[in-house]
Amino acid sequence: MVRSRVKQVFLHLILIVMVIFAILPFLNMISTSLTPSTYVMPSKPQIIPKQFYLGNYINVWKGESFSRYFLNSVFVTVANTVLTIFISSLSGYGFARLNFPGKKIIFNIYIFSLMMPAILALVSQFTILQGLHLVDTYIGLLLLYVSGGIAGNTFFLKGFFETIPRELEESVIMDGGNKWTIYRNIILPLSKPAIATMAIGSFSGTWMEVFTALTVIKTQSKRTLPIAIKLLQNGKATQWGIIFAAAILVLIPVIVIFIIFNKQFIKSGGSEGAVKG
Repeated sequence: MVRSRVKQVFLHLILIVMVIFAILPFLNMISTSLTPSTYVMPSKPQIIPKQFYLGNYINVWKGESFSRYFLNSVFVTVANTVLTIFISSLSGYGFARLNFPGKKIIFNIYIFSLMMPAILALVSQFTILQGLHLVDTYIGLLLLYVSGGIAGNTFFLKGFFETIPRELEESVIMDGGNKWTIYRNIILPLSKPAIATMAIGSFSGTWMEVFTALTVIKTQSKRTLPIAIKLLQNGKATQWGIIFAAAILVLIPVIVIFIIFNKQFIKSGGSEGAVKG
């Protein structure tokens, strides 16, 4: 018993040290962003800010059309997250519960597509968008984002949907319900942990994505926030206070989303107790 407690204390100490080392760079970013006229990085990392100067944040928000890029990213990210959840959940439900011709073949194609690096398909995707006159449009960008995530999200949700007891669906059918009723009233409510986990991943991945957005979007006023950060780094390469202030502003929505949905992360036994007897 004593040896077990000593091992637990030792393990917790190691984890605490690792967390501290992980947080230190972030605290240094915050401290530097609150320092005026920071053209040279301090020789010693500043963990606690010496002053609370918000001028860097104000300059970032007002300059370089940062607020415009921020709103563009909010629109693209929220739209992609909603579309990804809806389409992927329908696709996952179809593969988990429905029988149709070519089901295994199509699912294997989904799995195979996960092995292909997305950057290899970007040239052909760009050519197709150009033929459809969707280059430099949010519709084209959302098509790439949503289609790029369907296979992985379908695979993820299919496994979770298959853990839901079929007895629940049978009771709905006996009451006169159909497949859509099952999907809406049984599958989605019991899959909130899985959907929330997928939503966090989709939101953070889209919010921080640069390469696809830079390839598809050409008009400056339509660009998203990560592109603005790259342009800011090129224009203010040594103004670390402004650069770190911009980076903190980019991270805030991701942190907020994680805080809101952190209790919904996947945990085992999500449908335990749903069926008795």
